[in-house]
Amino acid sequence: MLLLFLKGALLGVIITAPLGPIGMLCINRTLEHGFLAGFSCGLGTAVGDASYALVAVTGIAVFAETMSAATLPLAIGGGVLLLWLGYRGLTHDPVRAADVRTGRLMGTTLATFLLTISNPATILSFGALFAGFGLTEETRRFSSAVIVGGVFLGSLAWWLFLSGTVNLARNKLPRDFTTKVVRGTSYLLIGFGVLALCSAAYSLL
Repeated sequence: MLLLFLKGALLGVIITAPLGPIGMLCINRTLEHGFLAGFSCGLGTAVGDASYALVAVTGIAVFAETMSAATLPLAIGGGVLLLWLGYRGLTHDPVRAADVRTGRLMGTTLATFLLTISNPATILSFGALFAGFGLTEETRRFSSAVIVGGVFLGSLAWWLFLSGTVNLARNKLPRDFTTKVVRGTSYLLIGFGVLALCSAAYSLL
């Protein structure tokens, strides 16, 4: 069971570690509002990763057709959400304040959860990694729960590390540099959003 948990945790880190739009959002929110705001991004992503891991352990083939049909609306929704998040980052002045409303933290968690599940390709990545880690035959309830728990905690550990590191750096950076980084990550979010919408439009051709 410990080995299964460790495999799940490693899988969660591997899936999460590459810096994409959610990584940019985590950096952006941490620089703007502090550790909790950045970590809330990771919480939503970890829940999304655990949800996909749950799908993978219950049988990826069962969900393949459904996910294929949902690819387009999910891509459009994710692209629009990224554009909105990037726009918010550009129209709000960065503030060095650790106090942030609970509602905003919950909103950020929900946004990153939706962004995570808006990428159906993630489930295919889980399927490939599950096979590579020898987890495809671990379908018993307890074993599946251990794997999913490992994925969740592994993903969450990465976001804890990223948001914690950025938060430590933020206190040592000059305000103008922090502002530039926040603006830069906001533009990257908009770029990712445009790319997602272009990809969706291309699939319609």
